[in-house]
Amino acid sequence: MEDEKIIELYWQRSENAILETDRAYGSKLHGLAERIVQCFEDAQECLNDTYWKAWDTIPPQQPTYFFAYLAKICRYFALGKLDWKNAAKRGAEMVALTDELAACIPDESQDREAESRDVGRALNSFLLSLPLESRLIFLRRYWYCDTVAEIAGRYHISESKVKTRLHRIRGQLRVYLEKEGIAV
Repeated sequence: MEDEKIIELYWQRSENAILETDRAYGSKLHGLAERIVQCFEDAQECLNDTYWKAWDTIPPQQPTYFFAYLAKICRYFALGKLDWKNAAKRGAEMVALTDELAACIPDESQDREAESRDVGRALNSFLLSLPLESRLIFLRRYWYCDTVAEIAGRYHISESKVKTRLHRIRGQLRVYLEKEGIAV
């Protein structure tokens, strides 16, 4: 089913919207989440959370690129799950000490948010300056978390060429960010 029709099902509040979304993108989204969390069950939980969030946000949202919209949501949940799993390994004493110090340290979240927006704009600008294939390789590796082997297979190039291209792109990105005044 086409994306526009699936989105229309969401707008009609039809439960078939989730079934059609799962048919169209379930395996891709599950794969994305599983590459991040490294656990089938956690990836399934991220996928379910993604469907719930899509249901909750469409309407009012009208995504232009439906898969990208879903992938962003899925990555958010997968990275949150990964943070949660890693945080559980810290000692309770360390968490308590961190909480105590947080009360004494001024809130810099607004500065971080502004800096994050600047980095996001710079990164988008940088990506648009790249040739299409380089941009796609970069996104497959760092957005979709594909392995080097998967990228090589997708674009019919050798793994060493993928590694070399990623290394060069990272170098170009570092130079670009420094020119934009963003500390690397």
